[in-house]
Amino acid sequence: MKPKSTRKPATAKPAKVVKAAKPAKTVKTVKVAKPAKAKVARKTSPTLGLLKLIVSALDGKKADHLRVLDVSEQSSITDFLVLANGTSEPHLRALRVELEKVLDAEKARILGMDATQGSGWIVVDAFEVMVHLFTPENRDKYRMETLWRDATEVPVSQLIS
Repeated sequence: MKPKSTRKPATAKPAKVVKAAKPAKTVKTVKVAKPAKAKVARKTSPTLGLLKLIVSALDGKKADHLRVLDVSEQSSITDFLVLANGTSEPHLRALRVELEKVLDAEKARILGMDATQGSGWIVVDAFEVMVHLFTPENRDKYRMETLWRDATEVPVSQLIS
């Protein structure tokens, strides 16, 4: 004969309902502003001097709708954009040649240039200053001023000597 077990027979108990854990509170990330020294270091007087020479040269060659935008707060690759129109492809070439003369005279490095003939848009990257020369049709088409609308406009009259 088997001894009787003192254990009670197992009965199925309903599973305990466990509440789902509350989602963790989201933490807001805060962007830390760049130190003021970095801003001052980027806008050195040689950069402003070069900018003045570029703007004066383009104005001297009758560039239309000349604008200068300070994009140092929005861009990590340049401080100023110079935008100007040429009336035709030959005028754009003349503006580019004059620009190259100024940059060579100042021994400024040209990091890149896109002057594809017939494109209606010439870009010259001189590190702190990037120059965009357009035909009027391409200026209207690409609307760089709208793209950089958060930039600060520098009055051309302050740069032309």
